Amino acid sequence: MSDGHGSTPDTPPGWASNQPPPYGNAPGSPWTAPGSAPGATAPQQPQPPYGPPGPPYQPGPYQQGPYGPPPHGHHTPPAMRPGIIPLRPLGLGDILDGAIKLIRSNPGAVLGLSAIAAALGAIPVAIGQALLLGQAGAAFDDPSVLENQEVGFLSQYGGTLISYAVQFIAVTLLTGVLTRILGRAVFGGKMTVGEAWKLTRGRVPTLFGLVIVGMVLLLLPLALVIAIITGLGAAGADLATLFLVGALVVLGFVAYSLFITTRLALAASVAVLERRGVAESLRRSWRLVSGGFWRTLGILLLTQIIAGVVALALSFPFTLAGTFVGMFGAGSTGSLIGAAVLIAVGGTVSAMITYPFQAGVNGLLYADRRMRAEAFDLVLQTAAIEQQRQGWVHASADDLWDPSVTPAGAGRGAPWHSS
Repeated sequence: MSDGHGSTPDTPPGWASNQPPPYGNAPGSPWTAPGSAPGATAPQQPQPPYGPPGPPYQPGPYQQGPYGPPPHGHHTPPAMRPGIIPLRPLGLGDILDGAIKLIRSNPGAVLGLSAIAAALGAIPVAIGQALLLGQAGAAFDDPSVLENQEVGFLSQYGGTLISYAVQFIAVTLLTGVLTRILGRAVFGGKMTVGEAWKLTRGRVPTLFGLVIVGMVLLLLPLALVIAIITGLGAAGADLATLFLVGALVVLGFVAYSLFITTRLALAASVAVLERRGVAESLRRSWRLVSGGFWRTLGILLLTQIIAGVVALALSFPFTLAGTFVGMFGAGSTGSLIGAAVLIAVGGTVSAMITYPFQAGVNGLLYADRRMRAEAFDLVLQTAAIEQQRQGWVHASADDLWDPSVTPAGAGRGAPWHSS
């Protein structure tokens, strides 16, 4: 009988009849579950109307957030990508893909400038190699041709030395111009060759200064290595000692050169995009690479390997054809010209692809290090949102890369600034 409070004889006082009481056989408990008395039959549990329950929901690792699993069906929205890269810290695939998209997004300016720089560097080498191949072909008929060592030295090394001098100028200028184009391409904007050169020409002295400082930092230790090995040889050291010391010194120089080039790899991007001087660009690159040295070194080495393989694959057919023409042309003027043209075309085609690819990787490494070390991706996203609202990429986006730019100096209609 009910006591007037909704309880039954099988329900403890204070519990509603439609709620399960705290049954159990705990020691000292006056209540026992129905059917748990001796000789009683356990009641059948009702089955759910849609079958037995499945396993509890377990979020996948890609859904786990920093504050616990997100609600069912929640997915992190992709990062903004107005241009060649997503505006977030970049992975290896993002950097390599962005470097390729740099070429595809503005092929006229990028490939045109790269072709000019590549041709200027390839032509002297091609002429020297063609002369050397012509001499090798003529030596089959007249071995006395090889006795002229002066001509052989000039044909073998003269073109290479001239090519290095030309590349020193052309590649330095190309790196600056391509970095400026990349700074606009991150937002999806394009830039003509004239506009890129106008924005870069003021940074040319700084770029040459960076290259000269880098060469000095590498050549001085190299001269020390040569002096040590030469001194050991002059002192009459035995071959085993000379080999061991020489190997250790060379390995030390390789480690030093990798360390220096990695630490200073971002200096050109800093000089162009942030408009800093030589010393400030070197210090800035050194600081940005801190905390990501090994990752930066690995990406740079991988880029060199990829560029080398691509260059070899593109230039090999032309070089092979030029070799046959030069060697089997019996030293004739036509064969020399044909060999030089073929070798120059191969070098130009390979370099016009690899130059912008390497410059793009360096520029995107700079952007990635700023996003990781300075949360620069938030600044880029704010600017990209405003540009999407306006419907176009204003030239003032170039000023965004300069941390010293104030809101008033960020350009017309530009509401952003860097911190």
